[in-house]
Amino acid sequence: MVHDWLDTWRGGENVLAEILALIPSADLFALVDFLPATARARIHGRHARTSFIQSIPGARRHFRQLLPFFPRAIESLDLSAYALIVSVSHAVAKNIRVEAGQHHLCYCLTPMRYAWDLRDQYLRAIGAPGDPRRWLAHRMLDRLQRWDRRGSNGVSNFLAISRYIGSRIERAYGRKADIVYPPVDVEFFRPSGTTGERSYYLAGSRWVPYKRMDAIVAAFRALPHRSLVVTGDGPDAANVRAAAGPNVRFAGEVTREELRRLMQGARAFLFAAEEDFGIMPLEAQACGTPVIALARGGVAETIDDVRHGGTAVFFHEQEPEAIAQAVCRYEALAQPIDEEGCRRNAARFSVTRFRDAFSQHLDAASKAAASTSR
Repeated sequence: MVHDWLDTWRGGENVLAEILALIPSADLFALVDFLPATARARIHGRHARTSFIQSIPGARRHFRQLLPFFPRAIESLDLSAYALIVSVSHAVAKNIRVEAGQHHLCYCLTPMRYAWDLRDQYLRAIGAPGDPRRWLAHRMLDRLQRWDRRGSNGVSNFLAISRYIGSRIERAYGRKADIVYPPVDVEFFRPSGTTGERSYYLAGSRWVPYKRMDAIVAAFRALPHRSLVVTGDGPDAANVRAAAGPNVRFAGEVTREELRRLMQGARAFLFAAEEDFGIMPLEAQACGTPVIALARGGVAETIDDVRHGGTAVFFHEQEPEAIAQAVCRYEALAQPIDEEGCRRNAARFSVTRFRDAFSQHLDAASKAAASTSR
């Protein structure tokens, strides 16, 4: 098993844990492994075999700044003894060195965002136009993109987390991918079973620019009589907090249990990212909570608009005005979105369904690996 890196717990780590449960004897590799002990328990205490980046001073806090060294680091990992390689990749894990006779099954969360689709956002963070650092970063990303395309040739079979990502894989690598939607823990995320009033709206994610948490927060300036609770933190914190009015409460990083409680009590969950899959809206749905979301990316595949019998109200622009209008449309619905409908929708993406679907591809890959290694 190869993962990009282990430093915190997000959607990709949920996927990793489920795949490791299917192949418990697999050895685990990653660029770095700084996973906290509380999160490590969710992969049964496993530690990854890591690259040279692990031992660079300051890597625990700053390894992402070593991006130019990632190609060399992932290729330095020696997997020559294995007939079957399974990678979970949103960056470089799929570019592991593969030798003749090995079979490589890649569960692709997305092609590398900063090399392909989010380059402009990455460069803006480097400096203003004309800044020499930005020119150097642009050249580095050109090289990274070429390397990434070449590395995709080492993948025997691609699996994608959504049709949205499947089309991105085809554009970037010229490869087809089968679709296996990620697992949603609908046993953990469930309605509270009480009839308490849902008195606030909820939003949450890692605060990075493309998530547009600032737009959600700013929307509630036009909704002064509604309350918004926001979870999470991240590098875009200054912009997000500056956009907030007095009716926004920042809850910070919350435990899984606290997130569930907040989802159970929310009037709706707001989501403004053009996301690859979008697991948090489905976790909210599993709690019986409607969603107000951008009608792009994976969310548009997994949740239907209420106008088509679904459990969400969609907006089409990542702007505060569009989000505020969607909240007003949600409140004006003649027939409220019911808890059971939300729950049924989330159940389509249960852990059991993921395991069944992924196991079929894993069995096929194992047979292919066995036949080529004879």
